[in-house]
Amino acid sequence: MASRKDQRRETLTHRLILPVDTNHHGTLYAGSLLRMGLEAAYAAAYRLIGPNANLVLRRVLNIECNEPVPVGTVVEIRATALHARRAYLVIGLMGSPLHPGESPWMEGLMGFVQINGNGRPVALPPEFEMVDSQGADWQKVTDRMNKLLKIK
Repeated sequence: MASRKDQRRETLTHRLILPVDTNHHGTLYAGSLLRMGLEAAYAAAYRLIGPNANLVLRRVLNIECNEPVPVGTVVEIRATALHARRAYLVIGLMGSPLHPGESPWMEGLMGFVQINGNGRPVALPPEFEMVDSQGADWQKVTDRMNKLLKIK
């Protein structure tokens, strides 16, 4: 059986792209893309931190939509923690169709801050443990994150 740490390495979300999610071209609308990405990123951050999570979105570092996604497509969004500092956590996102061999249609990075009851940043819980070695498929997103974190 996998350890709790290994089980939390990636969070998977699956979505069916419905007409309400699409633009006038019949493909995934950017606003729906952001909503789906934010939900997946928050779920990954919450799952990693645990029941003491009290997170708010601080920054959308990057969202790349690489391919149009037509209505009726079932997509998978993978999310994982790529960077952590005292109160700040960056979640990487990778969206893929469920057809083997197709490239990701979406990549993204979202930064969250752990806050207290007054809305001020506080340290991530002591039981939080960053998981390393996300694999080669996350390298492109990690490289982009490292460049973007230098920009304030």
